Amino acid sequence: MSTLRIAALIAALAGSGLATGQPEPKKAGGAAEVAAQQFVLFDATFTFTKEDADNSKPSKSHYYVRDKMLNADRPKDWTTPVDYRNGTVHIRAEVIEKPEGGVPTTWTLCYIPNKGMKAGYGCTGTQVYKEKGVYEKDVKMTDFWQNDCIVWEQGIKEMHLVMKDDSGGGGHVHKRTDPEKFFPTKMRITMVQVAKGATYDPKLVPNLPEKK
Repeated sequence: MSTLRIAALIAALAGSGLATGQPEPKKAGGAAEVAAQQFVLFDATFTFTKEDADNSKPSKSHYYVRDKMLNADRPKDWTTPVDYRNGTVHIRAEVIEKPEGGVPTTWTLCYIPNKGMKAGYGCTGTQVYKEKGVYEKDVKMTDFWQNDCIVWEQGIKEMHLVMKDDSGGGGHVHKRTDPEKFFPTKMRITMVQVAKGATYDPKLVPNLPEKK
């Protein structure tokens, strides 16, 4: 074998990593592929008072998540190329401030689409809670109320968060005769959309405190 051919062979082996026994580096994009399996729809920290509940418009007891409060990079189409429509939503409700007394409280979380059908929107919700703390749950996107009333290919326009007691769909807190048991409250509500077949990873959510 000529000296020139031997030199070329050594160079080729060095370029492939075989000469040193080191594995070839992975192609860039792995982290992006992982991140694409979930995204934060919104992460809102807010105080909610009786006055807020009485005066929210167009509907009372509502806190509206709109415009810059929503992730600007959320997908337009929730079905492809990544299927979030048939995935799950991770709901994290951090109750930072709440009056004492342990009165059951919850938030209904409604997806308001760019294009709806039938009723035109769908809602899931937080756990019912009685005290301050962090409450988390995972919900299948095909399980919550009226999830089939949204054209998921057209995406989500805004979110409506509705504060209620535990009496059911009509338990809006502005109707209560004992508002001092509910207000004022301070919440941090985070909704993370997880793709079909993927698992929620809290490490990919910015500014979450580590669990003790």
